[in-house]
Amino acid sequence: MKAITIKFQRTPEDMMTVGKLAEHDNRTYFEYDPTFLQTGLEISPFKLPAHPSLIEHQDHTFGPLPGVFDDSLPDGWGLLLMDRHFRRQGIDPVTLSPLDRLAYLGTRTMGALTYHPPAEGTQSDDVAIDLYELGRHAEDVLAGNVSDVLPQLMRAGGSPGGARPKVLVGVRGNNFVSGEDDLPEGFEPWIVKFSAKADARDAGPVEYAYSLMAETAGIQMPPTRLFEVKRGRSVRHYFGVRRFDRSSGNRRFHVHTFANLIHVNFRIPSTDYANLLKVTHALTRNHQDLLSLFRLMVFNVATHNRDDHAKNFAFILNDQTGEWALSPSYDLTCSPGPGGEHTTTVLGEGKQPTRDHCLKLAKNAGIKSTQAKSILDDVNEAVSNWSKFASEAGCSKAITSTIAKAIRTL
Repeated sequence: MKAITIKFQRTPEDMMTVGKLAEHDNRTYFEYDPTFLQTGLEISPFKLPAHPSLIEHQDHTFGPLPGVFDDSLPDGWGLLLMDRHFRRQGIDPVTLSPLDRLAYLGTRTMGALTYHPPAEGTQSDDVAIDLYELGRHAEDVLAGNVSDVLPQLMRAGGSPGGARPKVLVGVRGNNFVSGEDDLPEGFEPWIVKFSAKADARDAGPVEYAYSLMAETAGIQMPPTRLFEVKRGRSVRHYFGVRRFDRSSGNRRFHVHTFANLIHVNFRIPSTDYANLLKVTHALTRNHQDLLSLFRLMVFNVATHNRDDHAKNFAFILNDQTGEWALSPSYDLTCSPGPGGEHTTTVLGEGKQPTRDHCLKLAKNAGIKSTQAKSILDDVNEAVSNWSKFASEAGCSKAITSTIAKAIRTL
């Protein structure tokens, strides 16, 4: 039997054992620690409710792990780096179990859950990193042009979710250190996204412009910025967003994505905003979260953000009160979506949701018509100023024009 201990880490000095995760005969089991049960905290209320008995994970159609632990694993980009690491160690990634991967991450995880004992060689350091060099190297790695991955990219880029290359960094002024683990004093936790070869060089400026537009539309956003890095005459602009699973003093917060909260495969378009609103109401019991989510939905529809899959919505646990809240918004940009449709539909409509679809959904969710129309007005006002945000972000005229044709008011 293989087993690891899962801890809930608020700070490096404040952590408690959540329980043990084990695998035996291709079956996965979890058991809560009695002390953690006494806290009354629920790390995954729907699929892994707090219970004193041994729990066998039986939802194999979803995956080999309960969703709350799957949230700790990276997606395409991070898995690519992880597999490169294991191959260099002479280990075939196919032979690795999910527990092996969690142990490899150890304390270098997003959120508050950490895995013990960490695999050897996962400790971080405070050595300064060259953001330009990491970005250039990340592009080459994703394109398959290099076989060896820079150790700093391996560490900083190995845990974030998503397919696009990115790194976790600590930022202090113009200084950067690897940010996947605890940071030195004075450094802030950020995620920096690089460009893929298939991306336009405008990818960073466009996402930054969208963050400005979203904030103007009243959407709760974490702080964002463009990191400008230079090498000779070459200049790159990388989009950065401050992490909301971290705060000063290396304080961590437990974050759970919508997809893994309800056990749906985010890669398959199978969710609707109506379901998302129902789950939000059941989890947070806060009408303001419903209004915030409705506002985000309207923004996604209006701005042609059709990569609105179930992992692009998340919830944060208040580990002092046990209450859940909708997280700040993230991954907002112009995207065609699968087959040109929204990954998350609006009352079943994915290709061209209308104002009527939005208003009907609002009514079904218990949102007053006056509130829904006011939100639509706010979003429409922001979207109508797209060119201003694009200019402020330094988007090219070509991409500004292309997106202007895709977005619309409702």
